[in-house]
Amino acid sequence: MTEAADVPAVVSALAIERSAARADKDFARSDLLRDEIASLGWVVKDTAEGFALTEKPPFAVLANLAAVAQFAVTLPEARCTIAVLVDGWPDDLETCLRGLLANSSDDIAIIGLDFGDVDGAGARLHQIAAEFPGRLAEIHLDQPLARAGWATAVSALAGVATSEFFAVIDVSTILIGDALTPILTTFEDPSVVASGWRGVNVKTEDGWRTFTDAGPGEVDAVLGYLMVVRTDAARECPPNPKATFYRNADMEWSLSLREYGSPSGAGRILVPAGDLPLRQDRHHAYHDTDPAYRDKESKKTYDRILQRFRGRAELLSPRE
Repeated sequence: MTEAADVPAVVSALAIERSAARADKDFARSDLLRDEIASLGWVVKDTAEGFALTEKPPFAVLANLAAVAQFAVTLPEARCTIAVLVDGWPDDLETCLRGLLANSSDDIAIIGLDFGDVDGAGARLHQIAAEFPGRLAEIHLDQPLARAGWATAVSALAGVATSEFFAVIDVSTILIGDALTPILTTFEDPSVVASGWRGVNVKTEDGWRTFTDAGPGEVDAVLGYLMVVRTDAARECPPNPKATFYRNADMEWSLSLREYGSPSGAGRILVPAGDLPLRQDRHHAYHDTDPAYRDKESKKTYDRILQRFRGRAELLSPRE
């Protein structure tokens, strides 16, 4: 078993009693003891060694992503809701959130979805949300992101958004000015279904095996560093739920959105002209993820892109 140094004796005793109840398969008694431990301000989790005790956080924690749809999250009235997936790196999270809050108008809402309070990132989200109750909402899960899945998490947040536009931003993306207004302006064209910061195009001459950076204008795909989608489209044409890892999932989603279309029928993806006031800090999701896991999941997603879209030139942006 694992215990924090300051666990009260009564809590330890209850946890030991609960462990014995579980061993006897008395799960009703086990649940009662778990609730009693919680009422004393502690959380007990089963581990391979027995159990672990941690202090109860000052925010509600949902069991898993499936509970998000029933969670009564209060989002402000907004033109665009920006989703931030929180999976550790609290300092980077704070830099990202404060950049968003300082460089966007009041009609931009932010929702942070925390996966397991990794390294205290969930607690940091809670602190900042308390400062900005009208702009920043929070949801906390006990489930890790790798189990919930990137695509399913994005879809869940799109499902609770009440705004016309829905965005995903990575914590490595830092606003240093108003980058959102020019992105949202692209949607004045009804044929535009998605927009964002960095666009890419399929390299057709090598059999669709790579994407290359694209400049401003219409592009084949926009990257998830900052990606904005019409909310209706995000719900009706969500990212592929098989995409548990982010890499290549944004490009797969982009091509799906181009296929899906927009209110005018066409499904264009447009990157605004000019240098947007953004910077990218260390991209932890790539550089600090186990390379074997990263490459395996990325390949799965890219293989799906090839199987579904390769050769379908009608889906791509116009070429010279």
